[in-house]
Parts: sequence; structure tokens; C-alpha cells
Amino acid sequence: MSTAANYLCAADVFSGWRDEVLTGQPPTLYPVGSGELARIEIGPGLVTLIGGGPGAGKTALTMQLLTDALRLTPKLRALVCNVEMAPGSLLDRQLSRLSGVNLTAIRYRKLGAEHADRLDQALNTLEPLAERFCFVRPPFDLGNVAAAADDFRADVLLLDYIQRILPPGEHGDKRGSVDAAMDYLRQFADAGVAVMVVSAVGRSKDNRGRNTYAGDGLNLASFRESSELEYGADDAFIVAPDADPDTQRVTLRHLKSRHGEAKDLPLLFDRAHQSFTVETSIATHAKPDTGKMRSVLVSLWDHTTPAADDTGGVE
Repeated sequence: MSTAANYLCAADVFSGWRDEVLTGQPPTLYPVGSGELARIEIGPGLVTLIGGGPGAGKTALTMQLLTDALRLTPKLRALVCNVEMAPGSLLDRQLSRLSGVNLTAIRYRKLGAEHADRLDQALNTLEPLAERFCFVRPPFDLGNVAAAADDFRADVLLLDYIQRILPPGEHGDKRGSVDAAMDYLRQFADAGVAVMVVSAVGRSKDNRGRNTYAGDGLNLASFRESSELEYGADDAFIVAPDADPDTQRVTLRHLKSRHGEAKDLPLLFDRAHQSFTVETSIATHAKPDTGKMRSVLVSLWDHTTPAADDTGGVE
């Protein structure tokens, strides 16, 4: 039994492709922040994968990106499927981030007059967004996600996290289930929606041989039940905290970029307010590749404190 050949000649797509290139029209991307954070691409047809260990901040980061995308694109509509946190808890975090009021005070409702102005400003920021994003209720499976997304007319899907969201059908093991789920999400993206996927990761070995969720040992193989995950994603990131638990520093490791250059982002994670910011000091104070003596001088200079002038300023 013969099979008919199925292919597309480049000449058949060349004219349309050339016109797209020459018009200078870039792909549609939803801005998700300023500065280096703007390099994270979220848009129709794209699957963006973000992983991290327990407590690394992957939920905080993806909700921050989604909330800011809604703020920056007025007609954008989004769906959130979070299997671990209730909608109110997710909103608590955004309220803390936008107001600067400690999350603990918000969670336990220990709020006073000193918080009023900041809370009002943050609530006034969030309230207009409320009509444009929704939360999936159980069951947490892709059939329910698809039905809710269609009904809500969602442009962006945030699935947190993929190992707990079931695809249709029976699958032999967890890996098969995750592979099938990612295949469906790739089809969702091909239908024109933006897909953000949160994934658990496995531990890696640090330079002392200890198991850890931090450091440079995390890679594409670190995604739990990985294979189709990294294959199906257009961009893959892992939130890797600094090995020092007392620092806010994290690295958003950019492990895969299907459409451009993969470049890590140095970030600061303020856990008290569930807020990520770009650590500009790393970018602006990067040390030049000089000889050993010059390197020592640069290092010493970076650790000195400028002298204050008589007026309390800095010379």
C-alpha cells in the first residue's frame, strides 16, 4: 500500500514569506515588563516553559509576568490553571508586589492606616484587570482548560504546574502523561494562543556533590518527566536561586530559545513581597577581562565606599 507524498515546496511559501519580511512587521508579543524582563517572549503561537524547585519563585514569577502583560496590553485576556493555590492567595501576592506591603501582613489581614494609601493604589491597579483573567476550577485537566479558555476567549494560558494537569486518555506512566499534555499545549499554541507552562524540576549536584535546586547544574534534563517538555517549548527557563540562602539573587537560566539567543537573566527575588526585579548591578558593574593585577584593583575598588561631602552628598 503506497502513501501519497505530503510536502510543501518552498516556492509556494516564498512570496508570502518575502512580503512579511519586507513589510517589517514583527511577530506579536505581549510585553511582560521593562528592561531585561522584556526579553521574555510571550505571544500567540509560543510555548514558554518556566521551571524551578520548591520555593524558587516560579509561581510568583509567572503570575508577575501575566499580571504585567494584562496591564500593558489593555485587551488581553488570560486564563490561569493553578493546581496548588486558591485565587485569593494568588491575588494576595500581586497585592503585596504592587503595594509594597509585606505579604505576611496581607495574608493575616494585619493591615493598618499606614498601609491604606498603598493598598488603594494597588487595588485600583488590579481591579480593571479582573474582568480580563479567570481561574480554572477543578477538575484540573486539559479538557476543562480548553473548554474554559474557549468560553472566556483567553489569549494567554498559564498552567501551573504541568505535572499535575492531566491530558485526555490513558497513559502508561507520569512521563507519558506529561509528554501527551505538552503535545496538546503545542497544538493550543498553534491555534493562536500564548501558553505559559510551569514545571517542577529535579535536584542537581553542586560543586561539592550535594543535591540542590540551585546553581549551574540545572539544565534541560532537570525538568521533571522531561523530553517532550523541552522539545515542545519555544523558550525554556529555570529559576535557579543563589547557593547562598541569605541572598535575594536568583538566575533565570535561559536554557533554550527556538527563535533567538538564549541569555540568562540575573534577578532579585524579594520573597516578602513576591516580586522579581532585574539585578542591574550585575549588568552595569561587570568586570572587564583584564590581567590579574588589574582584576585585583577592580575588585578592591568595587568594595570601597565613596566619601561623603560636607552636605551629606557623595563626592
